Amino acid sequence: MKELDVVRLKESFGGLPAGTEGTVVLEYDGSCFEVEFFDAAGNTVGVLTTPADMLELIVRG
Repeated sequence: MKELDVVRLKESFGGLPAGTEGTVVLEYDGSCFEVEFFDAAGNTVGVLTTPADMLELIVRG
């Protein structure tokens, strides 16, 4: 994964349910990413440092 990729949570994390989608905004070291998560209307619901193993790639940025 890399910056601007669209991802989805594989399981609940940081108060967000599994399946929540977001965009990678920063790659730290390949094991963690800063992800801006959004709801179905496109509103930001959280920005979390997320371990790579919690994320599933949906669309390459």
